[in-house]
Amino acid sequence: MHILIVKTSSLGDVIHTLPALTDASKHYPALQCDWLVEEAFAEIPSWHPVVKRVIPVALRRWRKHLWQTWRNGEWHSFIQTLTQQHYDKIIDAQGLIKSAFLTYQAYGPRCGYDRHSAREPLAALAYQQHYTIAKNQHAVERVRQLFAATLTYPVPNMSPDYGIHLPPQVHYPDEQPIIIFLHGTTWTTKHWPTHYWMTLAERVTTAGYAVRLPWSNKQEYLRAKQIAAIHPNIHLIPKSNLYGIATTLIKARAIVGVDTGLAHLAAALGVPSVTLYGATQPAWTGTYGSLQKHLQADFTCAPCLNKQCTYQGTSTITPACYEALSVEKVWEALQQLCEHASSPL
Repeated sequence: MHILIVKTSSLGDVIHTLPALTDASKHYPALQCDWLVEEAFAEIPSWHPVVKRVIPVALRRWRKHLWQTWRNGEWHSFIQTLTQQHYDKIIDAQGLIKSAFLTYQAYGPRCGYDRHSAREPLAALAYQQHYTIAKNQHAVERVRQLFAATLTYPVPNMSPDYGIHLPPQVHYPDEQPIIIFLHGTTWTTKHWPTHYWMTLAERVTTAGYAVRLPWSNKQEYLRAKQIAAIHPNIHLIPKSNLYGIATTLIKARAIVGVDTGLAHLAAALGVPSVTLYGATQPAWTGTYGSLQKHLQADFTCAPCLNKQCTYQGTSTITPACYEALSVEKVWEALQQLCEHASSPL
């Protein structure tokens, strides 16, 4: 059987699809898979051994320059690549109009969520085979159930296996254990206040640990520099591709992060993590796997699922819901997590 997975973005969504592919490969040992994904995340599917071909798509970039994309032949080249194979199943694991549109460009029966299950109900019009998958559950389990229904095997009752294969990492005895802070995210309502990060960094370095800080843009770089300035044992992680970040994450003793794609990558790699949720809902899209501790803000309007804070009450910080997630609460959760992982702070 040769299938095409359409799951283009975002980073967390792409990662959430990996366990379903592992399930399918266990039921069909000879399964072959191609994966259609946004070019920025093309590394992720390539880490799964069942994926034979990654087909990058650039909808985010192309829609800004439609005429140029058509004239320079980039769209034509993409279609040529996509239509080289006739697939036994085309599975749209995203359930959006844009992903449904892409299924039309490939050869094979188009499969996806029905209109009651898809994130955008109109997407279901594109599919030839529809499946009802309950919405009120975690995204990882929804995709696992979609694959099981599409490929006709029982839904596994085992914990998710992301199937990521990275070269083993060497840890030297004299290396100082590291805590990584995943402080960057796209929504302003997900940002834990910078002075909270600085206070937490003081706690961690006082306990004898080094802190490492990734960054991907100017705002994150400046925030990381501000945090790093408080102690010589805090350093920025050099800017890298996703593989470089992954090999750094798996060296960490633990991670503290906001709701961001790299937190999902850490969970997929099995790294103990404390993840902070204010505006978003961890029950549906939180980090998923072993040694994952979720701290949800207990606040009047949380989770609001808004990208901008609209709280009108009195608050000393923005977003206001993070008043419920103090440094003390995060530090306590980090200590408990590391103790549970047999690595006491």
